Order: sequence, then structure tokens, then C-alpha cells
Amino acid sequence: MLEGMFFMSQIMESGKPFKKRNYKPAIIILSIVLIGIIGLLSGKRGAEEFDAFDVTILPMLNAIFNSFTFIFLVAALIAIKKRNINVHRKFIYAAFFTTSLFLVTYVSYHYLAASTPYGGEGILAGIYYFVLITHIVLAAAIVPLALTSVARAWNREHDRHRKIVRWTMPIWLYVSFTGVLVYILISPYY
Repeated sequence: MLEGMFFMSQIMESGKPFKKRNYKPAIIILSIVLIGIIGLLSGKRGAEEFDAFDVTILPMLNAIFNSFTFIFLVAALIAIKKRNINVHRKFIYAAFFTTSLFLVTYVSYHYLAASTPYGGEGILAGIYYFVLITHIVLAAAIVPLALTSVARAWNREHDRHRKIVRWTMPIWLYVSFTGVLVYILISPYY
């Protein structure tokens, strides 16, 4: 996937005639598949007798990848505010890469392990569930938003790109930040 992004950016910079592509079918299919897999795994009990390694390390990796995604997105935002498109593009690709790594570890964990219930009480439980629910809903929304945002950039639809990233960037920042927060709040219960 990243190779394709790099290849497209090279074509766009090469000066050859540019032809817009229709990414909508791929965005729809990829969004449905990713959200569907994650939805199916949410009700799964976990693999029976998996003991190749301690799977509780995977949520920590999820948090690490979310942290890097957040940092890359902030750097991309700073770069575009300074009108440095090349640096912005590289940080966005880095955010996609760490998000992809997150998805691999997230799906692996939920395939191998049962969901961990939150054990906190009181106001902290209320905060946890609010953050978790908003994180889940917005994480589902960010898949097609981020893919559409990058597709519009690849197609040089700069005005349409700017319009959608006004939503995409804050939502993606929120999702990556709250992913770390969810891990911090539930980690004592693994």
C-alpha cells in the first residue's frame, strides 16, 4: 500500500500528463472490509490455548503505534501550515504506515485473546466508557475519511482535499490520542 502511495507521488512530481483515478470503489471496499473484520472480532472470545507468546504485549504495541500516528499527524499539520507539501506528504504516509501496523496488532490481539473488561468504578469508569465509545465510532469514520483525503490529494483535487481534511485531521488526531488513553486506562486489567 505504501509503495503505491510512493509510486503515485513520484508520478505526480514527474511532470507527465496527469490522469485522475477513481479511488471510490477501493475506498468503499477497504472501509467495509476493515470495519467488518474489526466488528466481527469484537464479539469473538479469543483463540483457545494460544501460548506462543504473551498476547498482552499487543495492546501496548497498539498504544505505541497510536502514539507515533499522533506525532506524525501533528508534524504533518505543522508542515502544511508552513506550506511544506513534501514534508507534509511524508508525515501523512508515516501516519498511514503506523496506523496500518496498529491495525495488524489490533486484529491479531482480538483474534488471539478475549476482550478485556474494564475493572474501574465511579467517575473513572464513566470517563473510560465515554472515551472508548467516541474512539470506536470515530475510528470507524476515519477509515473512509483518511482514504478519501489521500485520494483527493493524489488526484490533485486541492480544494476538495482541503475541505475534507478539515474533518479528517482532527478526527484522526482524536482517534490516535484516545487509542493511547484507552490503553492507559485499561492496562491494569490485562
